[in-house]
Amino acid sequence: MCGIFFSLSPSHPVLPTDETCSLLRKRGPDSFQIHTVQHTTNDLNRSQTYHLTFISTVLSLRGDHVYRQPLIDPTSKSVLCWNGEAWKVAGEPVEDNDTELVFKMFLEAVKPSPSATGQTDTTDRRNAVYRFEDAISSISGPFSFVFYDAINSKLFFSRDCLGRRSLLQGFDETGSLKVCSLRDGDNPFEEVSTMGLHMIDLNADDASSNTYSIETLPWNYGDPTVYLRSPIPPMNKALPRDNPTRLTVESACVKDLEMRLRQALELRINDIPEPPNYTRMHDAKIAVLFSGGLDCTLLARLSHEILPSDETIDLLNVAFENPRVVAAASKNKTSTSAYENCPDRITGRASFAELQKVCPGRNWRFVAIDIPYSETTAHRNEVKRLMKPHNTEMDLSIACALYFASRGQGVAFESRAEEDKPVPYVSSTRVLLSGLGADELFAGYGRHGIAYSRNGFEGLIDEINLDVSRLGYRNLGRDDRVITHWGREARYPFIDEEFVAWVLQAPVWEKCGFGACKPAGHDKSSVDEIETGLDAEKMALRLVALRLGMSKVAREKKRAIQFGSRTAKMEKGGTKGTDSLT
Repeated sequence: MCGIFFSLSPSHPVLPTDETCSLLRKRGPDSFQIHTVQHTTNDLNRSQTYHLTFISTVLSLRGDHVYRQPLIDPTSKSVLCWNGEAWKVAGEPVEDNDTELVFKMFLEAVKPSPSATGQTDTTDRRNAVYRFEDAISSISGPFSFVFYDAINSKLFFSRDCLGRRSLLQGFDETGSLKVCSLRDGDNPFEEVSTMGLHMIDLNADDASSNTYSIETLPWNYGDPTVYLRSPIPPMNKALPRDNPTRLTVESACVKDLEMRLRQALELRINDIPEPPNYTRMHDAKIAVLFSGGLDCTLLARLSHEILPSDETIDLLNVAFENPRVVAAASKNKTSTSAYENCPDRITGRASFAELQKVCPGRNWRFVAIDIPYSETTAHRNEVKRLMKPHNTEMDLSIACALYFASRGQGVAFESRAEEDKPVPYVSSTRVLLSGLGADELFAGYGRHGIAYSRNGFEGLIDEINLDVSRLGYRNLGRDDRVITHWGREARYPFIDEEFVAWVLQAPVWEKCGFGACKPAGHDKSSVDEIETGLDAEKMALRLVALRLGMSKVAREKKRAIQFGSRTAKMEKGGTKGTDSLT
């Protein structure tokens, strides 16, 4: 995980504010470097000088040492600021640090072709863009980056098509362009679009001292003539001829789902470097953002299958003191804990107990993160600063939950503790697992059931397709800005490109249980008894949980994070999630 700041100015080098520098250092505590470039365009029509400023901070999670950025090519003077995880390149896993490999790929793509003679002509420059698009298309994993191609006088910046890393863009009062992992100063910023690769030609005739022509080269799936190839295929919209047969734990698609989810998870948790001051018997390399729900508990359970048995796994469970709930409890003369009565705390403890029962050899550490109302209000402005340009009540409710959960500071209950006595604890891990994406892919929201009841499978497919199509530009940038504030990186196995592509190509009845019926002549069996009571939403994932021995977790209901942790409607009950913040 890294922090990026870039500016392009026709008059002078433009640096970020001190506050932005401080926030970038929190994202990347292992390295902070600044690099400036003066680019002069000389042709028959004009002479223009641009000042390019690059800043990168680094959170080192790949390789055996810190790979400091920005990376600078001594020959061409090209520059890369990279915030990403290239899990695979051209289908092959990346074993060591990915930053240097990506830089070499980019440099190879933009260098003049062997057939070019003399000055790089227009055709070869365009071919360099095609080769660069092709290089980006070969990367599997989350990323955002800024790359200065000094050979061809071009600037590129982009996010992956699923938007898993934050990158914002805006202009200051002098007309200078800024591209940053978070908002810099008070000028308006917007999320960098995930629709494609963004390019500025510094030699373009229409470039002037006050405007920059930003060309967007779109992602495309299935067109062999387009070089920027999207890894996400269109959704399979096939409709069943009759009511589909109900899925079981022995269904081939359920077994395949378990295998593919395990593969996506392995890429993200194998070979994680030890955090600073790490001790194997006490600290953890990974933690799960843990509500106790189906998706996050499934990731915890599969992590047990992958990681060495002597590694502790942290389960970060957050609960808030909501003054409205406390007032209602006081009025009703109930004396339950403001934290232990939170829905996510109740399910979190239940799922923690089931993990201990099913995986007794693992040390699971349940971290109870209790947030008093006074602490929520004390940090509220900082959370609002981080989540910008998002600015609704729902954004704030969700961002607060993620902000304090990812801080990882609470009291710990350990499986291997001699007595069930909590101890103060701050998680050492730099890698957080999130179950985000499962609801969108497997029809986990209540509105999916409503869509099916109104328009059958056709309505259900349209609703899932809408959810998946919005993944890239909705909330992942916001979540990234909030979580990485604590020098940690969120990883999302459910939205691994290969996994998403496989799920989208599967028929809808292999993901959920709407409209399913038993096979003809099928007798009741012990398997039927085990599988009864499973909701249709995310049926395939529920069956994977059953296969892994998690019968209680398989029956957990979907609950939004802001309601499960009680960050929603803290002051007023009449607010709507879509209301803008004042």
